[in-house]
This record gives sequence, structure tokens and C-alpha cells, in this order.
Amino acid sequence: MKQKFIIVSEYGLHARPATRLVNQAMSYQSEVSLTAFNRTVNLKSIMGVMSLGIYNGEVVEITAEGPDEKEAILGITNFMIVEGLGKVSE
Repeated sequence: MKQKFIIVSEYGLHARPATRLVNQAMSYQSEVSLTAFNRTVNLKSIMGVMSLGIYNGEVVEITAEGPDEKEAILGITNFMIVEGLGKVSE
């Protein structure tokens, strides 16, 4: 499953929200990845997420593959919206 987001957080995915997002991804068994700028990283890796340097207005795609992929995408989507990090993009 995949979901695209537009980053709406004023400071993008800086250290604190990125850490919380990684922790959210770690709560799922599925492989979860984040794609931005034609690069894909493991969403369970804070170093990978931070290496992308994602700022406000960027479009990112989160992909989950595995036994709880649907729950992972729904949970991460909810997290992104509630935390004010991103909004769903078509």
C-alpha cells in the first residue's frame, strides 16, 4: 500500500517530528519506506529519514508491505495529520 503526503509542517521533517514518525513506523511489522526526491529510505531508520532533508511543501510517498500494511498506512496517515506534519496528496 502507498500514500502520498504534502509536508505542511513549517519546519518540515526535522529531528523531533522525524523521530516520532520513525517510532510510529516501528510499531508495525511491515516494511515501511519513505520516498522523496527519487530516493527511498527505510522509515524505521532516523538516519535515513533525516538524510532526505524534507522541508515544507515537499511531496513524499510512504509505502508499507507486509502483514499489517493496511494498518501501517492508516496509522501513519492519522499520525501525519494529527501531528500537523502532512496532508494527504492525490
